[in-house]
Amino acid sequence: MIVRMAWRNIWRNRARSLIIMTSIMLGLLAGMMVLSIYRGMMKSRIRIVIDREVGHLQVHHALFKDDFEAQYTMPKAFPIDSLQKIPEVKHLTLRTLTPGMLATASGSSGIMVCGIDTANERRVSQLNAKLIEGSYFAGKMHNPIMIGKKQADKMKLKLRSKLVLMFTDSSNNLVSAAFRVAGIFESENAPLDERTAYVMRETLNSYLGLSNTSHEAVFILQHDEDLEAFAANLRNRFPKLLIERWQDLSPETELMADITNQYSLIIIIIIMLALAFGIINTMLMAILERVREIGMLLALGMTKGRLFALVLCETVFLTLAGCPLGLAASWFMIEYLNRRGINFSNEEDELMKSFGFSSRIYPEFPYDQIKDVIMVVIITSLVSCILPAVKALKLTPVEALRK
Repeated sequence: MIVRMAWRNIWRNRARSLIIMTSIMLGLLAGMMVLSIYRGMMKSRIRIVIDREVGHLQVHHALFKDDFEAQYTMPKAFPIDSLQKIPEVKHLTLRTLTPGMLATASGSSGIMVCGIDTANERRVSQLNAKLIEGSYFAGKMHNPIMIGKKQADKMKLKLRSKLVLMFTDSSNNLVSAAFRVAGIFESENAPLDERTAYVMRETLNSYLGLSNTSHEAVFILQHDEDLEAFAANLRNRFPKLLIERWQDLSPETELMADITNQYSLIIIIIIMLALAFGIINTMLMAILERVREIGMLLALGMTKGRLFALVLCETVFLTLAGCPLGLAASWFMIEYLNRRGINFSNEEDELMKSFGFSSRIYPEFPYDQIKDVIMVVIITSLVSCILPAVKALKLTPVEALRK
């Protein structure tokens, strides 16, 4: 009986009830959009980290990352050929790394020189796809080098510009070598572009006094789910090597993903709290319009508990009626944007790249957070009914019937 009365009461003033339901729907739509955009941003960032920056997993000499000394190379016994044949491994490449100084007529800048195997690097980090000027180590240029756009602008370098790299070889001797800019690249991570330059591995190895060896092995796996088991297997086989997952190599990305999920839920709570004031206002108006009716119900024997339940049901109906509409609208909007993507303007593009994010975001519907969102909506409706219910409970039959 209480439920039936509550349902009829909310449709007495249809315009007001529809406005509240629409407000709840729009609030839920806004909250779900925030969740989906944040989720799309973080998924994009994780894919960039894995597919374009550090790979799923990297292997180094245990002491190499202490000071990046050239002498700490991968052991010759490290079975590159057999590891490439493991079913979980999709791509594998070797890199030689050395910190150095890039010098031109315009000045100098610290840089990490990365010696790569051009064919394998293309598959692991898609370096060729980042090229915006020049060629990907094509032609017969002597000592070609690829540098980032931000570094090129800073050092006033163009294609075929000459520069000098200075670094320490495996015998701790200072080496300087002249290179020419063969290509200028730009990725989603401007800070990484600025501090990294790419040369051919055999060229860098010759200057460092190294044979056919490397400092780093980078793995791309067939599936993300294979990472933990594959990393554990490598650690068991090679306990003296430093084996790091992408979460270890880019801990800020994992931390950012966790924090973003928490912040997005907080934003939904704030939106729902703002809507709660609208619900409270609507229910208070409904109570004030029905003072004589409430007095009559109390005079006929309705208990205060039943009266509270009546107000509670009306509030919950108003709130939950907008919930399915909000979820449906959110799903259609997010699916549409997921197919087309959200492209940021030039100014926002630079801002996104400064934090390592792609300029095009593909929102994803947060299926796993629907329960949390519905719980927030239900709590909002329960909190919103308290003040109107208290107002109704304070009425006495005699005073109410006089109004």
